[in-house]
Amino acid sequence: MAVPKKRTGHSAQGKRRSNWKATKPTLTTCPNCGQAVLAHTVCTACGTYKGKPVRLKDQAAASEVKEEKKTKKSTKKAKVAEETKAEEKVEEVKEAEVVEEAKEEVKAEEATEDKAE
Repeated sequence: MAVPKKRTGHSAQGKRRSNWKATKPTLTTCPNCGQAVLAHTVCTACGTYKGKPVRLKDQAAASEVKEEKKTKKSTKKAKVAEETKAEEKVEEVKEAEVVEEAKEEVKAEEATEDKAE
């Protein structure tokens, strides 16, 4: 077995160990809650990783939220469809009123022409 001939001095030992540096861990922000999280780890505050829930409780809650969003989207689409239908009906009613007014004006003009003759 190899044995050193002389003891290593403090300065030589320090020079050799000068490159042993502790690095700070890289921190990122959680896309869900915005808290500082170690890179490539699950967020301890909200339990998500890359924007997806990891805990079983959170997964169940996320599936419920997705279902709610789907129903909200479908109801939003239905509301928009109803509004457009209502607007079309209003336009049709306005057009019908304009046509009726035009007919009345024509009748009134014919009546005045008949009286003039």
